[in-house]
Amino acid sequence: MTLAASGATTMVGLMVSESWAQARARIAALFGRGDPAQGIVVERELDSSRRELSVARESGDDPVIADIEAEWRTRLRRLLRADPVAAAELRTLLDELAPLLPEEAAGAVHNTISGGTQQGPVVQGRDFTNLTFGSPGIAAPPPDPAQGGPEPRR
Repeated sequence: MTLAASGATTMVGLMVSESWAQARARIAALFGRGDPAQGIVVERELDSSRRELSVARESGDDPVIADIEAEWRTRLRRLLRADPVAAAELRTLLDELAPLLPEEAAGAVHNTISGGTQQGPVVQGRDFTNLTFGSPGIAAPPPDPAQGGPEPRR
């Protein structure tokens, strides 16, 4: 799951970069698994995703951007499940493509919470510092009856 998420983040980051042409054929070949016709189909799908991503980025449509990444993450996860050998190939490909990522995409973060009920703080984002949870606070002063608060108990 982590490898698929990393792969999708890298793919989406590269789709909006100058290096996309270099990455596109390699990614399509990974999905094609030795079938040139399938590789061509995947290249067309990648191009379609890239166009959609460009429009979404220009208009600030974050849900569409997230959907594109989720789509490729799901496809990568299915590929890895169907062909375990593809995991090693994807790791190698990600290592080779990492230097091509634009700087803002290299530190991209994808946060997901699913299922269940969270019984505490949930913080999503990147580069947090000095977070403190559960620290004792300062007790609130007792209510002032002159301000319309309840009468103190006696």
